[in-house]
Amino acid sequence: MSASSSRPSYAAVLRVAHARRTFGAALVGRLCYGVVSVSVILAATRATGSYGVAGTVMALFGVSAVLLMPYRASLVDRYGPRRALTPMALLYAGLLTALAAATWRPGVPAPAIGALAALTGACSPPLGPTMRSMWSELAPEPALLRRAYSLDGVAEELVHVTGPLVVGVLVAFAPPAAGVLLSAVLMAAGTLAFVSSPAVGALRPRPLKSRRPRGRRGGPGRTLRQPALVAAGVGLSLSVVDLLVVAVAARGHHGDDTVAWVLAALSAGSAAGGLLNGAVEWRAPARVRLPFCAAGLGLTLAAAGLAPGVGTLTVAVACAGVFVAPALTTAYLIADESVPPRFRTRAGAWVNAGVNAGSSLGVAVAGWLLEQLPTGVCFALAGATALATALVPAGRRHPADGTHPPDAEPVSAPVTAPVDPTAASPATPPAA
Repeated sequence: MSASSSRPSYAAVLRVAHARRTFGAALVGRLCYGVVSVSVILAATRATGSYGVAGTVMALFGVSAVLLMPYRASLVDRYGPRRALTPMALLYAGLLTALAAATWRPGVPAPAIGALAALTGACSPPLGPTMRSMWSELAPEPALLRRAYSLDGVAEELVHVTGPLVVGVLVAFAPPAAGVLLSAVLMAAGTLAFVSSPAVGALRPRPLKSRRPRGRRGGPGRTLRQPALVAAGVGLSLSVVDLLVVAVAARGHHGDDTVAWVLAALSAGSAAGGLLNGAVEWRAPARVRLPFCAAGLGLTLAAAGLAPGVGTLTVAVACAGVFVAPALTTAYLIADESVPPRFRTRAGAWVNAGVNAGSSLGVAVAGWLLEQLPTGVCFALAGATALATALVPAGRRHPADGTHPPDAEPVSAPVTAPVDPTAASPATPPAA
């Protein structure tokens, strides 16, 4: 890496025309996702009296959101953010309102709540991928774009830390379903403010070409395999660690505040790593840096399992967090630069779906692992998962892919070779 005296600052990112308004509005909408997960599970638990039913409701909500995310993102690419996000956000907010009403008091059958949760998740707007796609329009210069993505990643980390805190304050004087209702308000208000931004209004849908040129092999799915799988490994590892920290605190007879401090250290480490990653002028291409981020996360998580006490564990988890935001930010950058502009939102959605799918799988296996193995071994397995994704091939880049070497030119450079629009559809995941 090198330190260039002319490199732009994070303040320069926010000084770009319309950046603060667009980014701020997107963060309001994205705060919905930090609030809604905790709110739905608490509201479902209160309404049904069963943790098992609440877990199933949340699983239906999450799975439907993950599976259909690339499709919803493709609608944004095809019709533009204003035409696609506005009805999507209003429908999502309306369904969240209905879900809040259904869980406000006990009495609604659990299958009805589950069906409503699945339908709601299926309509969740891809606000994060759309904002990341907007950064490529607002700040196309490579060095500025890297800082924009790093700033976006750190802000998203803070949103997911702030969301549960907001719910904690809200449920002190209102039913948990009020958090679901607040999520609806945040999404509707944030999205409407986002699409009203002049920068979003200036963005026009890009026509899709339906035919693949002869001799074309592969497609966006091949180029997105590495970032999507690394993102999935990060999501899985972190979701396992969340439960492992709870188990360590319980087995050591520590209070719940210990869990909060350890997980806060993880988030703080991630924020610090994200800011540092964006501030450095990297010489190595993004596809080369990504495996090192995954390997760093895996090794530090495995080392965390050797921690003799909570204090040491807190430090170890913070060190692991340093690699989280850089890994995800780099994965999103690769996705952005690997496809023509008309596929950017969908490409980012595949990485986002990878994180969420890995997280859902991690939650499913973490409890079983803790019942069978010591926590130190579980930490090692979580680290090994992230480490394994460092071995995923980077994929070949050549002019026919419509890509260019990272950090060499703006990612919005014209692309002459058409890309198969079906290659990144939900029926052909990038890992295939």
